[in-house]
Amino acid sequence: MVLKNHSFRIGLVAATALLVATTISIRPVSVVASERGHFNDPGNLLITDQFNNRVVELNPETRAIVWSFGSANPSLCNPGPGAIIGTNDAERLSDGLTLLAGTGVPMGASPADPSFGCADNRVIVVNEDGKIVWQYGQAGVAGSGPNELNVPVFAIQLPNRNIMIVDQANNRVIEVGRFSKSIVWSYGPTSGPGALNNPNSAELLPNGHVLIAYENNNRVIEITRSGHIVWQYGSGDPTNTSPLQFAAFASRLPNGDTLITDSGHSRIVEVTEDKDVVFQYFTNHGHNSAAMPLPTNAVRTRDGDLVIADQFNHRAIIVNDDKRVEFQYGTTNVPGNTPGLLDGPYTAFVIGDYTGQTPPPEDF
Repeated sequence: MVLKNHSFRIGLVAATALLVATTISIRPVSVVASERGHFNDPGNLLITDQFNNRVVELNPETRAIVWSFGSANPSLCNPGPGAIIGTNDAERLSDGLTLLAGTGVPMGASPADPSFGCADNRVIVVNEDGKIVWQYGQAGVAGSGPNELNVPVFAIQLPNRNIMIVDQANNRVIEVGRFSKSIVWSYGPTSGPGALNNPNSAELLPNGHVLIAYENNNRVIEITRSGHIVWQYGSGDPTNTSPLQFAAFASRLPNGDTLITDSGHSRIVEVTEDKDVVFQYFTNHGHNSAAMPLPTNAVRTRDGDLVIADQFNHRAIIVNDDKRVEFQYGTTNVPGNTPGLLDGPYTAFVIGDYTGQTPPPEDF
């Protein structure tokens, strides 16, 4: 989790007014069925509103929140059946269920209350009504034993219906059996060629390999299921010509390029298999931007747009191939929990568009 473990919350700005997020030439993303839109409409945005302890589903045309899970209370410390703390990732499964990673809030994350910290350490699946239908990890318990996690920051459902979890503080990526809830695959010893240091995302590639971004080693690797590194970009790679700083997220595009969220440089970068940089977008060049907004997630949609969670600019944006912001939710560099505001959004995905993601099976 970018900033969760090494610099936490910067540039906290009080926000008390009821604001509507800045929007630049909104282009319709989906055709809605009603004035507000519906739950699970293709084209809706699913955003993890990290420090508001919730996930929201947003209709980008009307800006209405059509579904949410969690409290919207930034000071809550009560992980339980209807709550999630420090939401780091939310993935909409194809049958309308939502997979969530409840990371928790680290001690010192808020300068207003540096003594506040709250662990969650659960990966859960909830239905439309907010009922938990699957869980791995125990609320408030940190560990590496059976049914234990320590700062889970990312989770995906695999084609075999198991769940792959990035267990950051345990420096590992694990696959958990859906029914057995036992670990059936793991990568990430603490030393040697397979060492991870703050892994932040994982994607199962069509060839069966796993693409992992890990922050504190500033690199992205592609590994076989046996753990052999077959491709890498970033620190430790002598062929790398554009260093990374806090590699927060990586996805493999249909053309074979790799899209990387280079959080410490406030940029999204696309590199070829031969490691040539073919595209860059910086999230800190716009008006009112924080100096280091530390974007944490970016995916390219099937029509070529970029969907970006720009964490400490407190916004989710859609950028076209001309690098123009076509849509924004959240006011730049203004955190809050009133309508139109976000606080540290960590991931943002378009529902129904799994480009650059591991697509889920048809049912959970």
